[in-house]
Amino acid sequence: MNQYSMVIQWSNEDQLFLVTIPEFADHVVMPCTHGKTRSEAIRNGEEVIEMYLEAWQAEGESIPEPTTLQIA
Repeated sequence: MNQYSMVIQWSNEDQLFLVTIPEFADHVVMPCTHGKTRSEAIRNGEEVIEMYLEAWQAEGESIPEPTTLQIA
């Protein structure tokens, strides 16, 4: 299991749960995936995280460090 953060938000416009991965925001267009249900969005988010980590590792690119979100 990875240690990256996911923000799951409902979109009235899209009628979907949108997934943002804060640590990847400087590297990937956000939101990066979605789901019809919160559970589906979480599963899709986990898959996207693994996909990017594998691709960045294969290409020898730097991988963002997991962080703890600071809520103001």
